[in-house]
Amino acid sequence: MSEIRSVALALAVISSLVQPAHAGTQTAELSSQKSHSTRAAQLLVQSSDVNKVTGIKINSTDKGIEIILESANAEALKPVNNNQSNSYIADIPNAVLALPEGGNFSQNNPAPGIASVSVTQANTNTLRVTVIGEGSLPNTELFDSDQGLIFAVTPVASATKPQQPTQAVAEVTEVKLNPTNNGLEIILATPDGEKLQVLPKTEGNTYIIEINSAQLRLPSGGTFRQEKPIAGVSEVSVTNSDANTIRMAVIGVDSIPKVELFDSDQGLIFGVASAASSTQAQTQPQTPTEPTQPEQPSASDEPIELTVTGEKDGYRVQDSSTATKIDVPLRDIPASVQVIPKEIIQDRQVVKLNELADNVSGVRSQETYGGLASQGYFIRGFATEFQTLRNGFKDFGFISPRDVSSIERVEFLKGPASILYGSISSPGGVVNTITKQPLPDPFYQINGTIGSYDFYRTSVDLTGPLLENRSALYRLNVAYENADSFRDFVNNESTYVGPIITVKAGENTDITFGYEYQKYDYTFDRGFPNNNRVVFDLPISRFLGEPSLNRGEFTSNNFTYVLESKFGYNNNWKFRQGFNVVNVNGSAGDVQANSINDDGFTVARGYRVSNDESNNISFQNEVSGKFNTGSIRHNILVGLELSNYEYQYEFFRGTIADLDIFNPIYGAQPESVERAFFEKYGGSNIGLYLQNLVEITPNLKLLAGGRFDWADSFYRNLETGTTINETSDSKFSPRVGIVYQPTDSTSIYGSWTNSFNPQVFGRSINNEAFKPETAEQFEVGIKQEFLDKRLSATLAYFDITKKNVLTTDPTNSDFQIQTGEQKSSGVELDVVGEILPGWKIIGTYTYTDAFINEDNDPTLVNNRLAGVPYNSASLWTTYELQKGSLQGLGLGFGLVYVGQRESAVPNNIKIPSYLRTDASVFYKRDRWRVGVNIKNLFDTKYYESQGFYIVPAAPFTVLGTVSFEF
Repeated sequence: MSEIRSVALALAVISSLVQPAHAGTQTAELSSQKSHSTRAAQLLVQSSDVNKVTGIKINSTDKGIEIILESANAEALKPVNNNQSNSYIADIPNAVLALPEGGNFSQNNPAPGIASVSVTQANTNTLRVTVIGEGSLPNTELFDSDQGLIFAVTPVASATKPQQPTQAVAEVTEVKLNPTNNGLEIILATPDGEKLQVLPKTEGNTYIIEINSAQLRLPSGGTFRQEKPIAGVSEVSVTNSDANTIRMAVIGVDSIPKVELFDSDQGLIFGVASAASSTQAQTQPQTPTEPTQPEQPSASDEPIELTVTGEKDGYRVQDSSTATKIDVPLRDIPASVQVIPKEIIQDRQVVKLNELADNVSGVRSQETYGGLASQGYFIRGFATEFQTLRNGFKDFGFISPRDVSSIERVEFLKGPASILYGSISSPGGVVNTITKQPLPDPFYQINGTIGSYDFYRTSVDLTGPLLENRSALYRLNVAYENADSFRDFVNNESTYVGPIITVKAGENTDITFGYEYQKYDYTFDRGFPNNNRVVFDLPISRFLGEPSLNRGEFTSNNFTYVLESKFGYNNNWKFRQGFNVVNVNGSAGDVQANSINDDGFTVARGYRVSNDESNNISFQNEVSGKFNTGSIRHNILVGLELSNYEYQYEFFRGTIADLDIFNPIYGAQPESVERAFFEKYGGSNIGLYLQNLVEITPNLKLLAGGRFDWADSFYRNLETGTTINETSDSKFSPRVGIVYQPTDSTSIYGSWTNSFNPQVFGRSINNEAFKPETAEQFEVGIKQEFLDKRLSATLAYFDITKKNVLTTDPTNSDFQIQTGEQKSSGVELDVVGEILPGWKIIGTYTYTDAFINEDNDPTLVNNRLAGVPYNSASLWTTYELQKGSLQGLGLGFGLVYVGQRESAVPNNIKIPSYLRTDASVFYKRDRWRVGVNIKNLFDTKYYESQGFYIVPAAPFTVLGTVSFEF
């Protein structure tokens, strides 16, 4: 009954956030540093009902032709004339083109006197019908019929049109899209670029440029179209709007993109940046003024700024590939996905990736292997066991060091993820780290950081073309870190090198080769044992190991190859092949504090040394594409993955003297050291998956799919050469989700997802292999955009059940049986974006109830899962002055609240709650950035959980950073 009440409460909260659609207006401003045309454009009031045109016919008549737009709701199609020269142009608002073959429609010379007919998607909700007369504007009449909307077109004899002076028409023979550091560049290849005149204007979220005295002459025809070339831009199209004009349209996802014009020997180059956090001032609607003729563009290298909107370095990311393996707007995904971009990493001065847990609801940091700089999280109550993704490949990070210098963004997908990634240990979610990729424009950056406890760090980021024609690009990230710690005797040294090269193997084919090397040398320090609350009375600096014996060193080598090739109509299909090899090896020796003795002032310790090596190989092949079946649009993905993982460890154990925790005297040496075990475990996996994102109507989307896995696992004793256990499992993991969007700023969703994880450690008393652990999740939520879509919020309710958990066999405690069940449910809220120009924010709140639901040991039932608080919340916000003599000066402020948590299962020691405060001040000018970050401003004493140990967190810490771009 309590679960039903929780669901009802969450649904009530969700429904209260749904806002009715309101018509509104928006004014876009165009500005220029050089002479060019300017125009203000009023955003058209749009209805939430969009009409689909599902077919187009052209029939000959006695007078000319008739164009039939087939639609089930023809009377709702209301064309608005916008004729130009000899072109009849009719814009039809609240209409979309949904042809079975997809794309736009065009036909040349359908009748004498008519040069061409085209029907295109002018912007997200507007169709454009263009009829170009050979010499004069055709006569056109409109009729409604059962078939649809009919345009009756009669050409006018060219002799009746006054003779106009002829002008040479420039030909654009190629259109290229290249990613840049700021977004995208669109190249219109022509030898006559300096002669062309551009007329910019805006319509809604679409930035339009009309280029006079020019025609598109591509090998594939007179139309170019590319969907989602970068985040924040839904489409780029280049078409012939009439016999003498090229029309280029850049459609923003939520706002008008920023566009700059450059002259080049190649032709015209338009630089496009995402305007995810638009900062356009709210003004009263104005009547658009007609564009004026621009002056002849100069050959200067300085950009001509056509429009300025927003701040490019925003906190809000609107697209993600982790949840679907295809680039899809977050508002179309029936799941909670949070993306942390590099801007947040920079503003917070994150030095370990685990710190990002503070900025994502339902996620807490899991302390790593003796303080190694790897990634571990508790997500929705369940530990990830250091299994993450790196660029979509599995990364078993228990002994894998990971540096922040090469990170573009980190994506957190909540809930079971076996649908795309196969067997995975945590049903709570998966974390995908996306690394920086090569850029076609040169970009060089150097960073230096100095901080408390002798913290020194420097990093270099270099990228640009290797060849003059940009057919080969490179990127190189290098970082070095050397630091002591607030913990006695603890220090670390890290070296990272990450080169990556992208080669253009064809017009639509890219091959990328990447390599990452990292060596991490550190003091192995697990913190305090969790069997006695006396540890909270110790100084947080207290070290319970031996300074001369606690040392770890691991080296990671990561090689990646990715081939991507686009093909098919409008390049709507893509083949992706990826290969990844990760090898990590090293050793860790430590004197480990096992438990506080009964006397309450000494700790029992043990000596251990482990030589470890892990190897992971993944080979992925995927085909994705878009097509229509009638009026329904499909975005499909089919994939095959082969993978193999092995982990080998040689473990030595010895005895060592206890330590007085209040008055430690170090120098003890281990005794009776001998090899305890020498083992290897792992397995191979074949996964076949299919997914389809179906757009039933423009505001109703269905995501469905499944993955079938065949997993063979092993567990071997290398000392004796015997196999301890082998299993073969096959499992189907389905997912179904639906998204309903009552307005263009609201998405309501629900989903059902599943996961599995093979169990290779142990067999039953009857020598039977255990079944895989399984989990299923039900989730409902709402995604709402505010403040002209500058700010977004995601509210979600989830319920996860994990089954087949191993429990102690009540008939023989040396064995286990699969009767355990764990549950986690809760509510999460994430808010991210820009409140005002320069004022960015990311905030979270989480309520999580994670506990053991079934176990053979009745004392464990209703025990809470380790490291998971009932309540947690966070806030990070920055404000940067946008003008004046102090422009570029900014302040940052952060709060992190984490409630009381259990340190382990069985529950015995609770880790206290805490409220931590962070702050920063920074200044940006030209190519420089200087910042000071204060972490734990009020020196709060707090602790984190590893699941078995209690780990003191850092006190008041200052980091000062200088960055320079050149």
